[in-house]
Amino acid sequence: MPLQPIRRWYYSGSVQEFLDQPNEYILGCLSSASTSIEKSQLNAWARQIALLREALPKVNLGGRIYFEYVIPRLGKRIDCVLLVEHVLFVLEFKVGETRFGTDAIDQVWDYALDLKNFHESSHSIPIAPILIATDAPASEFEIQGTIHDDRLLVPIRIAGGQIGEALLACLSSLDGKPINSGSWEAGRYLPTPTIIEAARALYAGHSVEQISRSDAGATNLSRTSVAIDNVISNARSKNQKAVCFVTGVPGSGKTLVGLDVANRHMSAKDELYSVFLSGNGPLVAVLREALARDLQQRTNGTEKKIRRGEARDQVSAFVQNVHHFRDDCLADSNRPPVEHVALFDEAQRAWNLAQTSAFMARKKGYSGFNQSEPDFLISCLDRHPDWAVVVCLVGGGQEINTGEAGINEWVDALFNHFPDWHVYVSPELSGTEYRATEILGRLKQRPNVSFSSELHLATSMRSFRAETLSEFVKLVLDLETESARSVFLSLDTRYPIVLTRSVTRAKRWLREQARGSERYGIVVSSQAQRLKPHAIDVRVAIDPIHWFLDGKDDTRSSFYLEDVATEFQVQGLELDWTAVIWDGDLRFTDAGWGHHEFSGSRWRNVKAVERKRYLENAYRVLLTRARQGMVIVVPDGESGDPTRAASLYDPTFDYFCSLGLPVLDE
Repeated sequence: MPLQPIRRWYYSGSVQEFLDQPNEYILGCLSSASTSIEKSQLNAWARQIALLREALPKVNLGGRIYFEYVIPRLGKRIDCVLLVEHVLFVLEFKVGETRFGTDAIDQVWDYALDLKNFHESSHSIPIAPILIATDAPASEFEIQGTIHDDRLLVPIRIAGGQIGEALLACLSSLDGKPINSGSWEAGRYLPTPTIIEAARALYAGHSVEQISRSDAGATNLSRTSVAIDNVISNARSKNQKAVCFVTGVPGSGKTLVGLDVANRHMSAKDELYSVFLSGNGPLVAVLREALARDLQQRTNGTEKKIRRGEARDQVSAFVQNVHHFRDDCLADSNRPPVEHVALFDEAQRAWNLAQTSAFMARKKGYSGFNQSEPDFLISCLDRHPDWAVVVCLVGGGQEINTGEAGINEWVDALFNHFPDWHVYVSPELSGTEYRATEILGRLKQRPNVSFSSELHLATSMRSFRAETLSEFVKLVLDLETESARSVFLSLDTRYPIVLTRSVTRAKRWLREQARGSERYGIVVSSQAQRLKPHAIDVRVAIDPIHWFLDGKDDTRSSFYLEDVATEFQVQGLELDWTAVIWDGDLRFTDAGWGHHEFSGSRWRNVKAVERKRYLENAYRVLLTRARQGMVIVVPDGESGDPTRAASLYDPTFDYFCSLGLPVLDE
């Protein structure tokens, strides 16, 4: 028996049915599907219905109409979707408005982009987003496409009385096959949310199944969540203690899986009470602020309206800083934490013994502290007399700072101090970026070790247009030229990677690519000390909250392209479009990558193997931040400046050219 399509709308019917049915019936359908109704919303629906009743008979159109079409990834609803002949119309009404605000234009564009990118049945059909300011004066409007060849129009801005005229203009300007409404409704919705969108949706009550892809081409995030749940349930039922390693390529959804598990067991009364911990300060700050803003916005206009400070207090338990968790455990060294389950994001960045001991002595006054961070964190959960689970979310090749030990330190802690703990791990841990081949061999000799492929996320959900991006970046950094060239040629043409020598040209390219509220920004290595002639100074620290969350009118946001973010601010987060500015700290040579740091007045060689790896990993992070495309900038050298000589940049530029990256025209 065929699966029934998921009902994503409050009301639907053929255009003729809509015209024949009384207003009371349609309003009743809309009201019954909504959890709470304000009088202003009823009035807005009534005005929309009236305008469409007036417009549709004039143009004698067939087709189907949908009111309040749900976009779960964005936690929003489209006012009206129309399927007419060969065109999908996205209608956003601004009832009572006389002007077309930038936010409103971005809103209708975002809705159309969401359908185009993530609704399977909408990929290839023409989509026309239309913004209707009901009380605006009638004026000429323009039908225009964009530089993206995906048949999505630039939003059309019209007055309330111009709906019929706009529909006919779009139908005559676009071509295509008639849309079958049944097939369109049955199309799968395969979203890939940003981590910010995902956190908002989960906190608002959506499930991971609603906001993530579930197609055969991607490892299903819900399968990994279920696998973790099984580990937790098994540990609880058998009074066991376990460590579960979840691995994945950059952008594959490791953090999302952790947030999903924590969100479902966020109450202290839950027997599986869990805590999501991250040592990534910018990620914690951005997610908390995003959740607080969203919570405040969702309560505006209701009896439960809360202030921003109250919202921040409420969301603080959802995402916690691992260092605060550590401090609480230090303050009470015998009592177990209230949580039986701790999910550690970016566990590969946990500190080794030397770094932890030095920090404890310098900052906490604990001299002679003799545990690495993984060792201590496991010991905190080990205080439980019955059961406990530690879930380590591990990214390969993501260690970017001194003392970050990778997965090795966790496994060493288990071998040395916790022999009775059970271990669950993916066999994919053997990838070179994890540097754990030897560790994997050791684990196979240890009792109570279980291997499960469901604990590895192999597909990048971040770069939804180029699932092999992380593989391409790995090959580029490994200097596997032929393989990198081959993978680049296989990348989806909708995910452009272009090359330029001009920062100004790169900025223009970013603005040309982005549509709606798609976020773009400039990212650079924290060691990129000689980009100051290009007005880029990595020593000026950004506020990640403003950079990632604020709008196009805020000079502190990424949109302004004035402040740049380094690997430390962007790890775990993402943008739609990025410009990666490449400096002389990591440069291509005949002998492989040359690793350098700028000290005093000149570049110096980096000799320590560990620091070389951190530098390469920094660029790995930068090259995997973009969801939809990126421009790589390798600046021209300057003949009068030995710290920016052409010889420091030209070989790197030539290397990228050899991989097939197209060079932007000036």
